[in-house]
Order: sequence, then structure tokens, then C-alpha cells
Amino acid sequence: MRARDFGIVVGTGTPGEHNAITDVPGVRVGHTTLISGSGPRVVGEGPVRTGVTVVVPHDGSAFDEPLYAGLHWLNGNGEITGMAFLQDFGLLASPIGLTNTGSVGVVRDALVEIEVGSLGKGGRAWSLPVVGETWDGMLNDIDGRHVKAAHVREAYEKAAGGPVAEGAVGGGTGMICHGFKGGIGTASRLVDGYTVGVLVQANHGRRERLTVNGVNVGSSLPVSALPDEEAGSIIGIVATDAPLLPHQCRRVAQRAGLGVARTGGAGENSSGDGFLCFSTGNRNLPANALDAAPPRTFQVTVLADEYLDPLFYAVIEATEEAVVNALVAAETMTGADDLTVTGLDGRLLAEMLTPGK
Repeated sequence: MRARDFGIVVGTGTPGEHNAITDVPGVRVGHTTLISGSGPRVVGEGPVRTGVTVVVPHDGSAFDEPLYAGLHWLNGNGEITGMAFLQDFGLLASPIGLTNTGSVGVVRDALVEIEVGSLGKGGRAWSLPVVGETWDGMLNDIDGRHVKAAHVREAYEKAAGGPVAEGAVGGGTGMICHGFKGGIGTASRLVDGYTVGVLVQANHGRRERLTVNGVNVGSSLPVSALPDEEAGSIIGIVATDAPLLPHQCRRVAQRAGLGVARTGGAGENSSGDGFLCFSTGNRNLPANALDAAPPRTFQVTVLADEYLDPLFYAVIEATEEAVVNALVAAETMTGADDLTVTGLDGRLLAEMLTPGK
């Protein structure tokens, strides 16, 4: 269940049909979830509580049809691969993978294999895939690196539009958020004829700081039994069909950090908080083709900066709701070394947000 299923409405904006990043036309999401074993941690054997999520940015080939994109780091204790190219050229030229810290390499390599295999590059593929991570080592045998290339391909091939599975799924399987079970969450907003969608992998925050709709609920919730609770990390993917240039994508991505702040996140020293925004508003951008000369000039459509504020507000709200969705969708999980992380009770949260309760 999601926040709105419990009567929890975040902000005042209007969600899209599925209240998900997939409300942006062409955007698809796929998960592979890996859960096995119980008891003491044995590196290489388990218990396994992890997975991979793949965001496909449009209905064509992201490798051949790049999109304008931008990135913002709130705090840099984390990793998103392919950022030198993305930041310098302003282009997203691959699907986006989300996984645990120890599996970034295999997910990145698997996306290269997908490009080579599916597009028949004949030994001339060019790819710098984008893969983001958060650390799931409390519940998962992270050093065992259980995510394999086949799992990435499965998530890629399963990627679809429509409703998105949330909570302890895909890359969010073993994540912890504000002292409760966390994971994948998503939300969207319709604004001025455009759609803004956000998907987060939420593994951040402290219980006592958790805030929803401006109400600090964390300090009144049961005390976490987690050992050495730290701030953790969050990766946020923002998609929009508004026609934005790379510098505008970066500015929109930056506002996702305000949505995290509204839930009590602060980009603490130990946190890796990265936000990437891509725009599907221009699909005619030249690819980095090795065997064809790009056009000397080309035309794009651009939204004037003076009209960005509604997108900023939409990203802030959608990010806050995506985090709340990740929390209420994730059920209690017992993982490595019999550590149990409690899911946040959506009914209890709704009661705490109701005046007079």
C-alpha cells in the first residue's frame, strides 16, 4: 500500500495517473529482487536481501537516442557512474541502474553487455552507463556481491510503464530509511501541461528527524533497535517531458534535495545523496556514433527559465511523497545476523497526521 491508500496526501499538487515516474510518457521501470537465506552472515552465501532496479528513460534506445540531463549532489559520500560524461556533455546515454554499493560494477558492465548484444554494435559500442548505489550491508551480505549480470538483464527486460512496485524491491530490497524499512518509492505531479516524476532509492535519515507534511512524527514513533544507526544515503531520479536544457535539468535535480529535507533528511556527512534529472522533451539529439558524422547543427525546444518554478515545486512534492511511499510500502524484514527492521505502519502514520489524534 502507498501513502494515499492510507489517506496521507503530500502537498497540494496533482499526481499523474499512476503517481509514478512512469507517468512521464515512455519511461519504464523494472526490478529484480533477491531474497534468500536466514541467520548468521556468511560472506558469499548470504543471507541475501538485495537486487537491482533499471529505469529506461524513453521508449526507444537510450544508447542511440540520448537525452538532456543534469546531476546534483547534496552530499557526495556515494557513487553514480558515468557522471564525467553526463556533467560535461549534459547527456544521458544509457538506462539508469540502481543497486547496492558492492554491485555497481557488475550492473555497469551488464548494461554495456545489453547495449552490445541488443544493438549489434559489432565491436564498436560506446557506452558510459549510469548506475547509482546505496549501502544495504546491515540486512544483506553485501560483500558477497550476489547481483549478477543476468539479474540486470532481467530487470531491463521487465521494465514497463504503469504502476511501479515499491518498498523492498529491486535495488531497494535491503535498504533502511529513517530507522524503518525503506527502499524504492515513486510519485509524480502534473504541472502546466507537463509531467514530473520522481523515483527514489531511500536508505537515509534518522528516526527522530522523520517529518511528513511538516509534522515531526519520528520523535513520537517507537525507538529504533538498529545498532549504530547512521544517516545512510538516497538516490533520486527525476524525469520530465518538459523540454529542458542540461543546466535546467541540473537545477530541477537540485530541488529534489528540498523534498528530502522536508522528510527530515539533511545530507549528513556519512550520506551519499545524488539526484539526476533527465528530460524527454527533445528526442532528436545526436548520439556519440563512432561510424557516422553528426549534423553540424540541430534544433531543440527549450522551456524559458522564467517558467521553471512550477517544475521546482513539483519535484519537491513528488520527492517527499516518493520517500513516504517507500516507507509505508516496505514491510518488516529480517536479514543477515537475524537483524529485524520494522516497516512503518501507514495507518499509525495517518493517525499521527490527523488533527486531534
